[in-house]
Amino acid sequence: MEVTEMPTQRGQYNRSGVEAARRSILESHNQFWRTADIDTAPSTAQRLLADLVKRGELRHIRRGLYWRGTKTPLGMAPPAPQALAIELAGGPGAGPAGLSAANALRLSTQIPRRADYALVGRPPTSAPTVRFVDRSTRRGRAEHALAPTEVAALEVLDGWDRLIETGPEEAMDRLSELIKSGSIDAPRMASAGATEPGPSRARLRHLMHRAGRPDLADAVPAADPRTAAQALFGLASVDRRWERRPRGGPSSLSVPMWSLV
Repeated sequence: MEVTEMPTQRGQYNRSGVEAARRSILESHNQFWRTADIDTAPSTAQRLLADLVKRGELRHIRRGLYWRGTKTPLGMAPPAPQALAIELAGGPGAGPAGLSAANALRLSTQIPRRADYALVGRPPTSAPTVRFVDRSTRRGRAEHALAPTEVAALEVLDGWDRLIETGPEEAMDRLSELIKSGSIDAPRMASAGATEPGPSRARLRHLMHRAGRPDLADAVPAADPRTAAQALFGLASVDRRWERRPRGGPSSLSVPMWSLV
């Protein structure tokens, strides 16, 4: 199929522009393409993209979105779920959720049929390989521009008992290692913690103490004592500064330390 060039606003054809766009697409790898990426009339760009799909050089993802990845005998391989999620979600503060988050952080070996991806704000329509989760109330993630790894950590701290395959101690050690190695920006995540649910904040404060950052633990609003006790079940006690203390005296809250079987 030959792409028939449409006239430009000046009434002239831009065949060289179409061919340049074709070369750019064919030379690309692991890249999304949209009509707006092609410097020619929208109708012409659409015909070019459709032609490349027919020839097996692009994969049509959804209206207006195409992918050029690795060609296989069965056609163009689809994009990785995380790459697709990032492309569709856009904006800061988005990252893996649920089992996708636990798997990304190596806290679970389970791989969901569809990747879960959390974002702040109204989610786009889910795709066959990606399901979006609305985290509109957790706006701190976007305000502090959390990276996907940091979002994944907060998601795991939220879904803790449902998500981790390792014991709580091993899971905390793993997250602590990510902080100490710089893979997780602790100050940024602690700042975003203010809009997280109570159990998540309790575990986040515990994590910051464990990673040697009590100053950041104090920056995360404390959960109520009952919520904190339930959230930290199975975790060895750390510096008791994460506990809520009444003014003028030592802490009256005693959270027992449970040992794992």
